[in-house]
Amino acid sequence: MKRPFWVALGLGAGATGAVIASRWTRKQAKKVAPQAIAREARGGLLELSKLLADSLAEGKRAMQERERELRSSIGEGPDELSE
Repeated sequence: MKRPFWVALGLGAGATGAVIASRWTRKQAKKVAPQAIAREARGGLLELSKLLADSLAEGKRAMQERERELRSSIGEGPDELSE
């Protein structure tokens, strides 16, 4: 009676382990699929482009502010900025 119990338990544990390993393997394979890698790269590029655009906008704003400070220190008005 003991032997069939342990055989059945071993078979059940083996089958459960095989199913879990199979699911894990499929999940890992999906992560490294070309579409998944491309999607992650595209997301990273979108973040980078947004960061770059924000940085450029901040730089332009700082440049304009500094130009206003310099022009006001030499006495030129804002209407003379287009020269």
